Amino acid sequence: MAAPMEHMTAVCAELERLLSEDVAAGEDVVRRVTELFRGPEYREVAEEKIFTLILQILSRALQEIQTQIAASESSEDRWYLLSAECFRCLRNACVQCLKNQNTIRNLGLIEKAMAVIRVFSTSSIAQESCLVAFRCGLQFLGNVAGGNQDSQNSIWKRAFPHLFLNCLNHEDDKVFSYGAMVLYTCMDEDKMADLLDPANLTVALDVISAYSRRSDTDWLHLIVTDRFLRSPELVKQMYASQNHTDRMSLLELILSKISEKSLPVEMASLRQIALFLSDCFQKQCKSVLKLAAPGDGEEEAQVVIRLLDLLCEITSDPDLLTCLQCCSGLLDTAVDTLRLTHLAGKQAKNVFTSTHSESLGSDLTHAAVGFKAHLIRLIANLCYKNRENQDKIYQLDGIPLILDSCSIDDNNPFLNQWAVYAIRNLTENNEKNQELIASMERQGLADSALLESMGLHVEERDGKLLLKSVKKK
Repeated sequence: MAAPMEHMTAVCAELERLLSEDVAAGEDVVRRVTELFRGPEYREVAEEKIFTLILQILSRALQEIQTQIAASESSEDRWYLLSAECFRCLRNACVQCLKNQNTIRNLGLIEKAMAVIRVFSTSSIAQESCLVAFRCGLQFLGNVAGGNQDSQNSIWKRAFPHLFLNCLNHEDDKVFSYGAMVLYTCMDEDKMADLLDPANLTVALDVISAYSRRSDTDWLHLIVTDRFLRSPELVKQMYASQNHTDRMSLLELILSKISEKSLPVEMASLRQIALFLSDCFQKQCKSVLKLAAPGDGEEEAQVVIRLLDLLCEITSDPDLLTCLQCCSGLLDTAVDTLRLTHLAGKQAKNVFTSTHSESLGSDLTHAAVGFKAHLIRLIANLCYKNRENQDKIYQLDGIPLILDSCSIDDNNPFLNQWAVYAIRNLTENNEKNQELIASMERQGLADSALLESMGLHVEERDGKLLLKSVKKK
């Protein structure tokens, strides 16, 4: 360890000399410290003195920049370049080094860094060197906060909400990405109360708006799926305050998390979110009928379609299915919506009308593609091993509706497969529903070829009509 300590002592002496002579010429010396801090052996022997010197240099740079801005003068690049190098130095010092993180925080370097970054984020300086310093400052904040709760709290106190809002709406991709990284790193469950404050909800809303524009940013995805979804109340407030485009993005992110089948979010939170989304679907579902007559309302209809996709995925998860099976209103709504869209497609030629062509639907790209099939999928899931819901479908005349909806339809790929699954779930250990389908076939109300395509047939035994599986025959 002698060599690293000697090197650090030597650069400390050079930094002290610069402070007494020409600080502006200190970029090269600070860069040497930056390079030394790439090695863990140098980070481990760093003493408080060197960070005190970096603090003094950064303070001088800030003072010069503020003076020139106040005088409406163009700041010299050397002060921005020096600030950037100080931030790189501090960034490297914090890598996997709790000791340095704490020393830097205790010396007040986070406060000083925030003062410098605030100038970069709020001024109209157009110099590239200023932008570079801004990026490096954000990288430093991310590193000093990594795995350090006290540093995270210190940054949050000074950066929320204004710095995060500036970064989320910044045109520079790196500033945007680094800002999102700092937001994710500093956010924990204790911070949700700040986001729930109506005055600060804009931060959460801007995360989703930013994702709508830059969906390839992993940090935004993580902020929503690993942070926001832990707070059902936040999800509700966001959804209520969003436009249709941002609602689609929020639902897309929830769908991606549910689809992972590996949910770090507490299941209790997801159940509350699932119930909320069920309620939204019930309230908004009739908006989808606007697609039958092109015009206003398509965006709202697309939200309903995405809600249905999400409910199908939620009810495919055993841990979430049971909470929605208890929502009798959801099953009623699904059957009612299926009936309305089916009727709309029969009354006039529109997106709900069954079509069949040799192209197999490859040319169909409208929003309603698959909607009826997904309604039947949702009904099937809600009736899975649930006698109450099986009987509810009987009472709603849902079985004839499902059978009547089953025809070759390019608008609804896999419609027949979901219908088979629905009939299977509706008839499992339910003689009443079995008898209904059998009697429909005998009366000609159910197409025997359709039943056979589902792997079912009707036979008479001891004067009773039985619905049997073809495979068991």
